[in-house]
Amino acid sequence: MHILLVEDEPEMASVLMTALKRQDVVVDHASNLADAEAMARFGTYDAIVLDRRLPDGEGLTLIPRLRAQHIEAPVIALTAMSDLRDRIIGLDAGADDYLGKPFATEELVARLKALHRRPYVLRADQSIVGRLTYDFRYREALINDQALELPRRERLVLETLIRRPGRTVMRGMLEEAVYALDDEIGSNALDAHISRLRRKLDDVSAGIEIRAVRNLGYLLRAVP
Repeated sequence: MHILLVEDEPEMASVLMTALKRQDVVVDHASNLADAEAMARFGTYDAIVLDRRLPDGEGLTLIPRLRAQHIEAPVIALTAMSDLRDRIIGLDAGADDYLGKPFATEELVARLKALHRRPYVLRADQSIVGRLTYDFRYREALINDQALELPRRERLVLETLIRRPGRTVMRGMLEEAVYALDDEIGSNALDAHISRLRRKLDDVSAGIEIRAVRNLGYLLRAVP
């Protein structure tokens, strides 16, 4: 695995680089946003470990800039700001995972390996997760080129989740995608749509899990 570590504290960076190299991880190091963006643009990384507090700004601002350049390496936000609100901000900004300081380097390595194992391919016009392909042009879910029939709201749930495979999607974001402003939304309505969608995906062996993330939302990912 080849990663980019974006960390401005020399002692922390040294400790992490030593620990990661012991796990046969190749590490490039940047100490600020400008260098990190340049290195990500010209390098090929399996993941990016990104500190939030950097000398030239908020680390999370790097994520949309990279995505705009079609750099899709998953990002672990690494920060001392780790309460619930900060985690939500990090995930909403596009981070794939969030690890608060202090932490065990073994946990960081485990999270990097988990990101590296994700068997999904994301392209501009379609997303492939497990055995399911979602075509955004025709708004169709396909298993082995056969369309999976879904009611409108279940399809909208799936479409919203599959745009961010492996990432937590906030409950509010899902509700905004599924319901109009003047719709009356029952307290368990979204959960009911997701429950029915799960059953249908299981029935066709789609190889996908939709997992509830407590107090945050839902996460879609491939399973063996």
